[in-house]
Amino acid sequence: MLTGLTVLTVLTVLTAAGAAQAAPAAGGDEPAPECVHYAATWRYTHVTNACDTAYRLTVEYTDGTGVPCREAQPGATVTFPGYGPGGNGVVRVRLCPPPH
Repeated sequence: MLTGLTVLTVLTVLTAAGAAQAAPAAGGDEPAPECVHYAATWRYTHVTNACDTAYRLTVEYTDGTGVPCREAQPGATVTFPGYGPGGNGVVRVRLCPPPH
């Protein structure tokens, strides 16, 4: 039989372990790590995750166009819209917050 103190201790340990695992996926306005690279053309922006960790990523454009986040596993390349005929440049790749 578990006592209240034992249950609290187990929950605290599990919560701390879960927070430590979730840390790499945190994001929002953080730039992607240096192991994430992109190449932009007028049609597509290819973002490659050369890291050892999966990341949720998005691309920021000069005109502020918002695009959905995409999950990029280690070694994977994900595709976003390019800069288009109007020259809407890529500013940076950034991390996305974890899904709700």
